[in-house]
Amino acid sequence: RLFDLDPDLLPLFRYNCKQFASPQECLSAPEFLDHIRKVMLVIDAAVSHLENLSCLEEYLCNLGKKHQAVGVKVESFSTVGESLLYMLEKCLGTAFSPDVQEAWSKLYSAVVKAMRRGWDTLPEGD
Repeated sequence: RLFDLDPDLLPLFRYNCKQFASPQECLSAPEFLDHIRKVMLVIDAAVSHLENLSCLEEYLCNLGKKHQAVGVKVESFSTVGESLLYMLEKCLGTAFSPDVQEAWSKLYSAVVKAMRRGWDTLPEGD
């Protein structure tokens, strides 16, 4: 769903200097699947620290800086969020109620808000 929503994201996923010829090629690459696992680990950490997300603030800010450094635009996170919600809806079916959707949206928004601070922070020495 990610590349259906924003095909321009495909060039951002390069592993070992290899550019993927198609979304399908990227989606089946072990490196991309590892990246998705890492994304889900961040989501898992946010869920685990739901009552105290501020403890993840520095980590998420630095993660934002890393994404900025490789050319990710802040706006791209909304596409990732849409893809996450789509996946949850498909997996949860009728259990994906409006309340569940709102809760996941709020959690994801909090993660992105912390990551956006990476864009707002100038590197040391500047």
